[in-house]
Amino acid sequence: MARRARRAIAKVRDVRYGLPPEAGGIVRLTDLGLAAPGRMSYAPATWGVLERVLKRSEIGDGDAFIDLGSGMGRTLLQAARFPFRRVIGIDVVDEFNDIARATLERNRRRLVCKEYEVLTADLASYEIPGDITVVFLFDPVEGDLFDAVVDQLLATLTRNPRLLRVIYVTPRFGDRLVKTGRARLTRRSERGRRYWQSGELIHLYEMQ
Repeated sequence: MARRARRAIAKVRDVRYGLPPEAGGIVRLTDLGLAAPGRMSYAPATWGVLERVLKRSEIGDGDAFIDLGSGMGRTLLQAARFPFRRVIGIDVVDEFNDIARATLERNRRRLVCKEYEVLTADLASYEIPGDITVVFLFDPVEGDLFDAVVDQLLATLTRNPRLLRVIYVTPRFGDRLVKTGRARLTRRSERGRRYWQSGELIHLYEMQ
């Protein structure tokens, strides 16, 4: 019953913010001709996912957010309602990025953060900007590709030492972050605060 309610409420929210019906389902990269070792198919993050591990009061105007594997922009839209200085989405699928950009523009008046961009790039080679302080991962990659993303996280900290918070939903490879010696698990959420939020596991790591 709770799962059905979550789906119904998510659909209502998608419609409210102008997301297309496919934003609420699975899209396989094989169908788009973009499948590659380590790349996971598209699945939407749940509404309310950020507020489960992050408080608005913990974000200042010096903080910047990036979603690595941002898909059609559900999480970007949620992040832009936090007081981040800027919000960035990265995905390898142009069609997803077009939807995410259009959704942000359509809802601009609702957003707290007015500076945002959505880019098409391969996560393995994308250099994370030095001002990013919050990274979001909704299980976008696995295996060697996940290790490549970890390398990029370490590289941005080397270029500009700072505190970096990593929100990892369905953290199958969280141990690889910890084994770098630069990350520690500081917060976790196994259940949503409200009945309509999913029970997926979310870890918040701090890296330095």
